[in-house]
Amino acid sequence: MRRDILGAVGAFAVGVVLLVGGAYYHRSGVPAWFPGVPLAITCAGVAVRRSAPLMSLALGVVALSLDVAYSGPSLPTALVFTDNLYAAALYGPARLSRWLLGITTAAAVIIGAVIGVIDRNWWALAVFGVQAALVLVVPVTTAMVLRQQRDQAVAERARAEQVAHLAELDRSAAIVAERTRMARELHDMIANHFSAIAIQSTAVLSRKDLDAAAVQQIMASIRENSVQGMAEMRTMIGLLRQEGEDGDATRPRLADAGGLVERARQAGMEMVMTIEGTPYDVPVSVDLAGYRIVQEALTNAMKHGDDRAELTITYAPGQVSVVVDNPLNGAGTQLPGAGAGLVGMRERATLVGGAFEAGPYEEKGWRVRATLPTGNEQ
Repeated sequence: MRRDILGAVGAFAVGVVLLVGGAYYHRSGVPAWFPGVPLAITCAGVAVRRSAPLMSLALGVVALSLDVAYSGPSLPTALVFTDNLYAAALYGPARLSRWLLGITTAAAVIIGAVIGVIDRNWWALAVFGVQAALVLVVPVTTAMVLRQQRDQAVAERARAEQVAHLAELDRSAAIVAERTRMARELHDMIANHFSAIAIQSTAVLSRKDLDAAAVQQIMASIRENSVQGMAEMRTMIGLLRQEGEDGDATRPRLADAGGLVERARQAGMEMVMTIEGTPYDVPVSVDLAGYRIVQEALTNAMKHGDDRAELTITYAPGQVSVVVDNPLNGAGTQLPGAGAGLVGMRERATLVGGAFEAGPYEEKGWRVRATLPTGNEQ
């Protein structure tokens, strides 16, 4: 607002200089100071050009009409009126700028035609029509171009902010997904060892008839599970700190499922492991998913099942399947407390495009089955 007021004062000062220099049409009977009145009115419109563009246009129209009808026309008032038109088209409603373009174009043509008819000179039509267009049409078209660029810049800024917001949401979702994956990895990694430790320690505490050799054997197995659990945890932390795939050599593989079976046997389970088909290299994601599914299924079998389980790994063209069967320890056909584990196994199979099912099998039995695609059709 302050800048507009200073601009209005400057425009009035320059206009007064032009009027003193005779830049207006001299009419007899009109005082020499009168052209300054419409000039002051148009300059008042300049002072409110941003805060009230419609009022600025109205003041300009009144001033130009007064100038043409009584004292002029004068050059300073016409020049300042172009700013009134420009401000109304730029800062006023968008519909107003379109209306002004049509009205000023029609007015320029009419002014040129009227003067040409009065003077009976078609050259006068062209000359005065162009002059009227410079005063009326050019300010409006200039404002419309700037307005379009300004609106486009606002739209681009809003689009950039939206893209940044979506990127932030994607980053947050990626962080949540990574934390979930890490939590699942830690659960799958240590649950098997800790379940075996809990079962063996419970057996030592609950049975009083064990001799020293049996206790020593169980305690050795507990120590082995503890050491292996800590080793796997350190391995995983090391992998998380590495970049790229440098740690592939130490990642769990489906071919290492025999180690899981051996630990289950040491925990007191009767395990039967069967490999069907010819083993072959499978994708890294499928290899890890299959290993973790076997690990979680055997952990659930130790915690909630009977003392025996059967693991079958089948290598077929294009897919590998994992099946774990175990009877339930007096739980009917339900597997209590395995909700989170089942969800994790299902998510792992789904992420690699496989299928997963878990549920009752035969009488008082439970089956976990996962079929994972490998892309190997040979």
